[in-house]
Amino acid sequence: MPVLTASGVEKAYTRGIWPARRSQAVLRGASLELLPGEVVGLVGENGSGKSTLMKILVGEFAPDAGTVQHLGRLGYCPQEPVVYERLTCDEHFELFGHAYRMQPGEEHAARRRLYDTLGFGRYASTRTDQLSGGTLSKLNLGLALLADPEVLLLDEPYAGFDFDTYLKFWDLVAERRAAGRSVLIISHFVIDEHRFDRIVQLHDGTTHVRPPQPSTPASA
Repeated sequence: MPVLTASGVEKAYTRGIWPARRSQAVLRGASLELLPGEVVGLVGENGSGKSTLMKILVGEFAPDAGTVQHLGRLGYCPQEPVVYERLTCDEHFELFGHAYRMQPGEEHAARRRLYDTLGFGRYASTRTDQLSGGTLSKLNLGLALLADPEVLLLDEPYAGFDFDTYLKFWDLVAERRAAGRSVLIISHFVIDEHRFDRIVQLHDGTTHVRPPQPSTPASA
C-alpha cells in the first residue's frame, strides 16, 4: 500500500502586471506514488515544477486540482533551509523536537546520532547565521530526519556537502530503505540515478515513471 500518493495534481501561477496578467500552468495532472521501503528520484529540467510539486506534497502549497494522501509522519528538507538566524543548532533541534511532540530524552538521543553521522556536532552551540553553507545543509537534513519519519521528502538535500558527507547521506538513505522507510529526492545528478528504485520524470507539467539508468564505473 502506498505511503504517499498524488493524483492529477495541477498548479498554475499568475504572471505579469494587470491588465496583461496571465495564468501559467506549472503542473498539469502530475501523479506519483511512494511505496514502503522505496527510494524514488524526482527529476526534470530547471523550472519544470519539481519544487512546486514537493511543496504541494508536504502541504506548503495547495493544488489547484488533484489530491495528495499520505500515511505516517512526513519529514521535509526544503531546497532553502528554513532556520532562525539567532538560534543555535541545539536550539533548532529542541524546537523541532517539541513540534514533533518528541520526549526530551528521545529528541536528545536522535540529535546526538545526527551530529555524529553528519559530522557537525562541534557546531551544536553555534548560531545558524554563523554557519557555512555546507553545515547549514547538514542542519537542514538533520531537522528533517529528527523524528524518524515514515516518509522523507528531500529537495536537493546535498547541495553544499563535501564528498565525505555526500557518501554518508547515501548511507543514511540506504539505512532508511532497509528499515522500510520511504524517501523521495529531487536530484539533478545523473550519476545518482542507480541509487533510486524508480525515477519520476517531470516534463511539461506531467509525470512519467521510468527505471533508473544503470551505474557506471565512475559512479558506482
